[in-house]
Amino acid sequence: MPDLLWPIKWVIELILVAFHTLWTSIGFNADAGLTWVLTVVGLVLVVRAALIPVFVRQIKSQRNMMLVQPELKKLQNKYKGKSDRDSREKFAREQMDLYKRTGSNPLSSCLPLLLQMPIFMGLFFVINDAQNNRSGVGLLNTELAESFREASFLGAKLSATFISTFGEEFDGESVWAVRILAAVMVVLMSASQFITQKQIMAKNQNPDTQNSQFMQTQKILLYVLPFVFLISGVSFPLALVTYWLSSNIWTMVQQFIVIRNMPTPGSIAHAERQARLAKKGKLKPEETPDAIEGPQEEEKPSGQRQQPVNKSRRKKKK
Repeated sequence: MPDLLWPIKWVIELILVAFHTLWTSIGFNADAGLTWVLTVVGLVLVVRAALIPVFVRQIKSQRNMMLVQPELKKLQNKYKGKSDRDSREKFAREQMDLYKRTGSNPLSSCLPLLLQMPIFMGLFFVINDAQNNRSGVGLLNTELAESFREASFLGAKLSATFISTFGEEFDGESVWAVRILAAVMVVLMSASQFITQKQIMAKNQNPDTQNSQFMQTQKILLYVLPFVFLISGVSFPLALVTYWLSSNIWTMVQQFIVIRNMPTPGSIAHAERQARLAKKGKLKPEETPDAIEGPQEEEKPSGQRQQPVNKSRRKKKK
């Protein structure tokens, strides 16, 4: 696995060393834990900024998935109770055609997380190399690797894990520093994931999709993902948890901005945005309910329709 991640580790070390050099050049202590924490946060900023196009594509695909749920439900009802092979194949084919036609992807919500996993694993092996007194594959030389390994933030080593504090190599003070900091960071990491998923489900969903299969999956993820973070976070080094927590905070803020400015049509967030625009006088006429209903009302006749009169009948009347 480390050999397969060699290019990713090289890029990670390049970014880490670049940010570490930046912080030390403006006066931060090269061996201080805060310097290395800010260095890891810098890595998060670079990675997440590079994933913005992927995130935009994810938002569009998720929105399409929500809007396509009524059609998908009709398709499911069409083949309900039909378990023969031919019906299953037709259902799968029509379902894929529906996804393709609407630009939807059921796995779109997992795409940014999946793309970050190689970065996450690469950073894990970079920290692991530093813990074992090995220099990196790129610019992280022996001196910097030792500095990373020995760096402490709020009394806790960034290379330590919550589980490792039960070993014999820790003294009393550092044990509790690592345990408390790790526990707080893991809880914040799980809470930020929960808040992100909750704000999507509470404010950015169309009422027509509330009982759809897609929404049921989102409800499961609402509780499963924070639980996974809570369980796995205690076994990762604090530097890695710092990366994960910073990335989750980025996602939470990013989702807040998207929900506020580009909400799903028909959702609570969309109604709130329309109200804000209307209050500021920035709502376009074609977006207001009156403007939409106006032309329809004008087309409706208010009384009995007048019959056309031809020329011959007009002459007789004269």
